[in-house]
Amino acid sequence: MLDVVRLRVLDAVARKGSLTAAARELHYSQPSVSHHLARLEAETGARLIQRAGRGIRLTEAGRLLAARAADILARIDATAEELAAHVGLRSGRVRLAAFPSALGTFVPEAATRLARDHPGLKLHLTETEPPEALRMLRAGRVDVAVVFRYDDTAPEEAGITMIHLLDDPSLLVSTGEPGDLTAYADADWIAGCDRCRSHLLDICAKSGFEPRLSFTSDDIVAVQALVAAGMGVTVLPGLALRAHRHPDVSVAEIPGSTRHVHAAVYGEPPHPPATEALLGALRASL
Repeated sequence: MLDVVRLRVLDAVARKGSLTAAARELHYSQPSVSHHLARLEAETGARLIQRAGRGIRLTEAGRLLAARAADILARIDATAEELAAHVGLRSGRVRLAAFPSALGTFVPEAATRLARDHPGLKLHLTETEPPEALRMLRAGRVDVAVVFRYDDTAPEEAGITMIHLLDDPSLLVSTGEPGDLTAYADADWIAGCDRCRSHLLDICAKSGFEPRLSFTSDDIVAVQALVAAGMGVTVLPGLALRAHRHPDVSVAEIPGSTRHVHAAVYGEPPHPPATEALLGALRASL
């Protein structure tokens, strides 16, 4: 197998035209250059240089190998630069899936931090609810999934690491005076995504009633507009109200009802540098 160091010596000799000049460029001694060339001749079984008076010149085999060495070294150097750029986050991409109220609150600040600290790193965003975000993560279509879960949410599958970001309180949203859930046991209810709907049914059951669901929507703007129009009441997380608050609704925190927001990654640490950079930006944005 050809030695890359010796190929680099041969390339320098071919470009500089002498052992002395090659040694100077490579910061080697002249005997070291001669030694590498001799070893390269032994490895290839070909005579690569010949003496010409007080200088040297490449043989036909030497010129052939020197030309190939230049190509090989160029590819090696380019690959090393690309890898250094990736590890040093001077280039590359990182992909994030997140639910709407995260995208409407802390994710933009995290994106700004990431762009400021690593301007060569491109962030790709996807809006989706937690179940699909986790499917994308398992399939390798995203690097980080910002998801939420409740205490009664089923555990995630093995292989997924959940990094806690924040706890988000649940809020009763209505047009009347703030009260508890039981005050609206006979009202129409507006439900959200599947995971939120399951949580709504659970907390109402713990309060002793089954909510009468009149409408379901993932759109926090539409849901609040329906509440403001008197079409029902709903439960929304704090992030949703931070992202958008209708002026004609009132809110009251529901004690003991909290969703937990996590950054999900696949596998155990250490994670790729771009993933770690994104995780750091998410934490710093909270």
